[in-house]
Amino acid sequence: MLNNEEPPDRVFHAVADPTRRAIVERLTLGPASVSELARPLPMSLPAVVQHLQVLEAAGLVRSEKAGRVRTCHLEPAGLRTAEGWLRRQRTAWEGRLDRLGDVLTESTDDQDQNNEGAPS
Repeated sequence: MLNNEEPPDRVFHAVADPTRRAIVERLTLGPASVSELARPLPMSLPAVVQHLQVLEAAGLVRSEKAGRVRTCHLEPAGLRTAEGWLRRQRTAWEGRLDRLGDVLTESTDDQDQNNEGAPS
C-alpha cells in the first residue's frame, strides 16, 4: 500500500452492516434527510444517526444542517480507498492464477508427451 493512502478498514467496516449498505444505496438516488433515511428502517432515529456517524467517519457520507433538517449526501470518493485495495488484490490474484494455469498446462503437456512414448 502506498504511504499516502488510508487503509480501507473504516470503509469495509462501514459497509459490512446491512443497514449502512441500505443507507448508502438510498443515497445513490440523491440527498435525503435523516428522517427520510430512517423512515423505511426498523429502528429508532438515534440508531440511524449512529449508523450515519459511522458512514461519515468512513468518508462515505457527508451531511449538512439547514435549520432543523440534516441532509445527507453520498461521497463516492470515499469508496476509492476500498476500490483501490480491491483492485490491487484482484490484480495480484489474477497474476497468480495465470501463472498456476501456465504451470498446469505445461505439466499436462509433459504428461501427454511421456504417455506418447510409452508402450501400450
